[in-house]
Amino acid sequence: MSSSSRALVLNLYKVLLRESQKFNSYNYRTYAIRRVRDAFREKKNVGDVHEIQSLIHRARENLQIIQRQVTIGQLYTADKLIIESSGNQ
Repeated sequence: MSSSSRALVLNLYKVLLRESQKFNSYNYRTYAIRRVRDAFREKKNVGDVHEIQSLIHRARENLQIIQRQVTIGQLYTADKLIIESSGNQ
């Protein structure tokens, strides 16, 4: 892998992790971070230039998906339910 593509992949990795941190839900956030890390570890020894380009393209698509999901999650946040107890029952 050339140094320019290596830098591109590392930058894409960092951006994916940064975007995944923006999920409000703990479960979505930890799942997204774990999947990003696992996917990059799994493919770290790929040497074929065409396959690397394909993986970069797929990572960019996944980044867009994460960004959309984070935005949707922020639009539709629910307030925490507050239960008041009254002593006059």
